[in-house]
Amino acid sequence: MNTKTINWVLAHEPYHVFIKAAKSFADEVFSETNGEYQINVITLTEWNELAKQNVTIHSVDKERVVDLVDSGMIDIATTYANTLGKVDQDLYSLSMPFLFDSDEQARGIIDGPIGQHLLSKLGNDSNVRGLAFTYSGGFRIVPSNHAIETLENFYNMNIGCGNNPVAMETFRSVGANPVAMYIEDLEQNIAQGRVQGGETTYTRFFLLNHDKQTTHINDNEHSLFLTCLIINKQLWQSLGEKVQTIFSRAALRAAQLERDDSLADNVVIQQRAAEKGIPTIRLNNMEKARFIASTRGLYNKFNTYFSPGLLSQLTEGKK
Repeated sequence: MNTKTINWVLAHEPYHVFIKAAKSFADEVFSETNGEYQINVITLTEWNELAKQNVTIHSVDKERVVDLVDSGMIDIATTYANTLGKVDQDLYSLSMPFLFDSDEQARGIIDGPIGQHLLSKLGNDSNVRGLAFTYSGGFRIVPSNHAIETLENFYNMNIGCGNNPVAMETFRSVGANPVAMYIEDLEQNIAQGRVQGGETTYTRFFLLNHDKQTTHINDNEHSLFLTCLIINKQLWQSLGEKVQTIFSRAALRAAQLERDDSLADNVVIQQRAAEKGIPTIRLNNMEKARFIASTRGLYNKFNTYFSPGLLSQLTEGKK
């Protein structure tokens, strides 16, 4: 029996929260297929050397990564769920404000029938199939140069966020001025005074130098930052049903491991920020309730933007 080698390209930082999960996936696939499939976990830099390409880890290249998986040049990759929203806008639904109350509730949705349906239907309009959702940081935070303790602190604040219609409308609903940008450009935009803060995640706070331009971490748990493990659809179809099941199980377990590591990493980063004199600010219950109430109308606004019934399915358990 010849072993088939498949490359999993870690296409975004931070690598450290994915390495253990990726190797877990590789080990499980190799074992469960009796060595028929070997997953070679490599960084984007390593893949560039192999393929003689020059794809960067900057968000501007995330669409290129998806295109490379689509074309089959990359077998498996991890990328931002928001980037995949350009393939299927239903992926933006998972960024709806206050959709998730907890990590446990989020996992129930993204690992359940709704999440799996969103992943599989990526292949309806592309040559890409989703395997599992990962966190790469989990709930979004808003580092800024002032504390956000009341809803009024958002008023007229220029705030950086992804070019995601849900994110833009979320901040407009509280009187802020959203400015679309790549997450890797947030530090520069704050330094230049274009924005006073912006969305990121704990795992990227130090990695992308957000700490150098901000004095506070505002942690409101207003939306979830998700990444995805994706595979070329032709490769997926070539595996056969038995091996597909093995890949799906291994991907889910790897995703769960990454999420655990990501959440543990968040605690460490909060502590490190505190040691540098950067406090973590959370809205009190009354102000958070006001934030939730201010964004509630977006569920009606986006109801027809997404597939019929999707938002109702996502919020069913919250009624």
